[in-house]
Amino acid sequence: MVTEKMFNSIEEIQRLQELACSTDEDVTLHSLDEQIAVDAKSFIGLFSLDFNQPVKVVCDSEEFHKKLAKI
Repeated sequence: MVTEKMFNSIEEIQRLQELACSTDEDVTLHSLDEQIAVDAKSFIGLFSLDFNQPVKVVCDSEEFHKKLAKI
C-alpha cells in the first residue's frame, strides 16, 4: 500500500519513524519523483528526503497506514 503524505514538523517525522520501528513490516519513504527511497526506520536516512513536499510512504500493513493517517 502507498500513502502520499505531507509532514509539517520534525515531531511528525519522529512519530513516523517511531511508528515504522513498531511494525515488523518494511516501511519505505520515496520522493514523489521516486529518485530517492529510504528506510523509514532509519532516522538519519529520513533526512535525505525533501519534506517541503509530500512523500510516498510504502508499507504492506493496512494497520500501519491507518495509524499513519492519525499523524
